[in-house]
Amino acid sequence: MTEFKNDEEDRIFRVGIYLRLSNEDKDKQKDEEESESIKNQRNMLLDYINKHPNFILIDEYCDEDLSGAGTYRPEFERLIEDCKNRKLDIVISKSQSRFSRDMEIVERYINNKFKEWNIRFIGISDNADTENIGNKKSRQINGLVNEWYLEDVSNNIRSAFNSKMKQGEFISPFAVFGYEISTYDNNKLVIDKVASEVVKEIYNLYLSGLGFTGIAKYLNSKNIPCPSLYKYKNGIKLNIISNRPREEIKWSSNAIKTILTNEIYLGHLIQGKRTTVSYKNHKIINKPKDKWIRYENTHEAIIDEKIFKKVQTIMKERTRSIKKSGKIHNFSGKVFCLECNHYMRKKNSSKHEYLVCSNNHGGYNDCINKESIRYKKLEDLILDKINKKIEKYYDIYFLEKEISKNSKNKFNLKIKSLEYQKKEILKMKSKNTIYLKNIYEDRVNGIINTDQFKKLINTYNKLNSDYNKQIKYVDDKIQHYKKQIKKFNEEDYLTKYKQFDKLNRVIIEEFIDKIYISKIDKKTNTRNIYLKWNF
Repeated sequence: MTEFKNDEEDRIFRVGIYLRLSNEDKDKQKDEEESESIKNQRNMLLDYINKHPNFILIDEYCDEDLSGAGTYRPEFERLIEDCKNRKLDIVISKSQSRFSRDMEIVERYINNKFKEWNIRFIGISDNADTENIGNKKSRQINGLVNEWYLEDVSNNIRSAFNSKMKQGEFISPFAVFGYEISTYDNNKLVIDKVASEVVKEIYNLYLSGLGFTGIAKYLNSKNIPCPSLYKYKNGIKLNIISNRPREEIKWSSNAIKTILTNEIYLGHLIQGKRTTVSYKNHKIINKPKDKWIRYENTHEAIIDEKIFKKVQTIMKERTRSIKKSGKIHNFSGKVFCLECNHYMRKKNSSKHEYLVCSNNHGGYNDCINKESIRYKKLEDLILDKINKKIEKYYDIYFLEKEISKNSKNKFNLKIKSLEYQKKEILKMKSKNTIYLKNIYEDRVNGIINTDQFKKLINTYNKLNSDYNKQIKYVDDKIQHYKKQIKKFNEEDYLTKYKQFDKLNRVIIEEFIDKIYISKIDKKTNTRNIYLKWNF
């Protein structure tokens, strides 16, 4: 009797195995060691191949510490290229989710391209097999569950980052110029003693009258490295896009402006200004200002709040610096005509300096305030007014300071209590996130059915919503008490000084908001000068 054999039994199948370890289930003792998870996956796949004599292992493709989303995976790309070139007949992985959690990738390759290339896919633990026609729907359901899991993991990561930012934790891998990341806490900033002095000098130079360009030229003339070069010299490798060699990158007016407007130097964190479109689309988009996450007093300040506010005020006035020196005069942007509200511009003669209404300049003669005022005369008058103001209010400050001291202590105690409450709520929320991950894993592994899965998800969502409401309530209370403390911390402008001998730009910015000068009264040959104080 003749025995007939099935052709499939005699055929040799070329097999490629794909292994992946994502960073979330990473289990290594040392970086150079191969993970136990990868070893376990390999042993499972090799055991499966050994049970099929006509399966011959051709190659192994292994991606470690990489996500199963649609991001670039080098070994995965090599596997796809070999499949495309017909070097394999079968691809085996632990499960479909190890191959990819992205439903788009699953559909593109497992359900389409592999069929076109005549390649069979086998997922051992979830019984995924493209040779089994009735298996497709279950594979697609598992693919959807994996997609949901991936999306929720992404949302949970975003939520975790948002939670960290709302708690005042610094989440960027690189510190802003002037600070460095603490060696004891990766989410805490500490002052860089060298760079912070440069930041202070930039603020002082600006207050002294030097503009953005003038400050940049000054720092470059002193061979002080700009932020990117400073970090590079300290071993921090930043991706800098520039046509110049890194060593030739210098201070610019934009770099100066960025430092002068960054509230991080007040000890505050403003994060979450940008985000990506989704976990699949990594295009960066700017978020509206009301969505930024602000947390005050997270680290030691480099710049005093009064100095910072003065700098912002000067910028709003949009004063122009003198081209040759890069400096602005003491009253620039401060003096206005009382008659027409135009600014008073500075003029020089061979003997004196003057201020005249700009509405009578450049061929125009539209203002009745025709006469100039001597620059030195205005300086003497303003200096006298400031000194009289100081003399009048100097002693009042100390009495007010003592009254506010007890209230500040009470508010600080309340803030500490609320911060402890928030810490406990976040612990419970973190446990709930772990609970969610376990739910998805149980669903993927078939431990729970769809109905159970939905009920458990609803429970998770309700708990998570409750925790978020509690956190928001605590955050609002903390911010309320911090605002109260901030009011007590407002120092009186007049208490830092007793007497001035000479006027300069810093003093004027400290005390004066605007100065208004009227036309001369022909009968009395006098004019009125009105001062708008900063307090």
